[in-house]
Amino acid sequence: MPPESFPLIDLAGTPHARGQAYGTAVPERIARSVALYRGQMQRRGVGLAEQYRLARGFMPTIEAYDSTYLEEMRGIAEGADVALEDIVIINCRTEMMFGYETLGKTEVKARCEPDDGCTGIIVMPEAARDGRLIHAHNWDWREECVDTGVVLRIRYEHSPDILVFAEAGALARHGFNSAGVAITGNFLMCERDYAEPGEAPLALLRRKLLEAHNLAGAMGQVFGKSRLCSNNLMLSHADGEAVDLECAPDEVFWMTPEDGLLVHANHWINPVARVKLTDLGIRNNSDSIYRQRRVAAALHAKRGSIGIDDITAALFDEFGKPDSVLRSPKQVSFESISATVATTIMDTAARRMWIARQPYLSRNFVEYTL
Repeated sequence: MPPESFPLIDLAGTPHARGQAYGTAVPERIARSVALYRGQMQRRGVGLAEQYRLARGFMPTIEAYDSTYLEEMRGIAEGADVALEDIVIINCRTEMMFGYETLGKTEVKARCEPDDGCTGIIVMPEAARDGRLIHAHNWDWREECVDTGVVLRIRYEHSPDILVFAEAGALARHGFNSAGVAITGNFLMCERDYAEPGEAPLALLRRKLLEAHNLAGAMGQVFGKSRLCSNNLMLSHADGEAVDLECAPDEVFWMTPEDGLLVHANHWINPVARVKLTDLGIRNNSDSIYRQRRVAAALHAKRGSIGIDDITAALFDEFGKPDSVLRSPKQVSFESISATVATTIMDTAARRMWIARQPYLSRNFVEYTL
């Protein structure tokens, strides 16, 4: 495996068999994920015993949402020789890291802590140079994840096959399926977060969307389940359709492309959402405003002839560095370092994905195919 790439893991069979093969393939990366989130929680004053207690509290929610996901997690834990609770923590890390006040640590105010960034792009066929929809994303998160990322190629018997980038041990992050559905996600925050139990942990919701046979089926999953916290989901279809879903825990605000483009960073854009909700993330992620504007402006200027080179140039914009579209490593809360872990470009019609690991250092893309 070249040093700038993420390992590709082929998975098939029963949920438990898929999980066991996953865990066996990259135990060292899963161990790094475990260490990362144990450390993140411990620095928040949540000891290992409490972490495991919170993780066990999520298991009935996962079981109710999709019991096969919990079975797959058991397989991952067995294959990697870690506790099931550790795999649950990885898959519910947003809910646990930022919602542990609601989940049981009442003396700490967690919900005001910001998450990190991400900038997403969907270029519709009419705006693209070659007439093909392109879906792209900068994932801004903990710098350690440059060594925990993996790409999963999952073969199903009765659902579309999936090519998905994920943190080692997680079931999904962003990717596409053989039916043409693609998804990326961005952090959002509002005052409704972590107030009521949610039905769909974010990582599992993303996996569920990638199992959909069409765009309507994917969207229905979002509208049909509540969440513990907010999140923005960008969905597209290879045949030339896209939608952005700004998700509060209990409500979804939608937007469709304008002039052949969808661009989203980390603030609420839908005008109804901006009236109904308080944007708590913008106070600590104010760079989101110019990140979204700069990417949209750069691509709009090329509308009708946008190529992958234009998309990567927009995602590699360094205005305001390190608080830029391409985030260089910077100190954030709880002794953490935030950075753009990976830049992803997806051509779902061609069933191809290109990922640049650690793009602030090396802008070399590695191709993965379904």
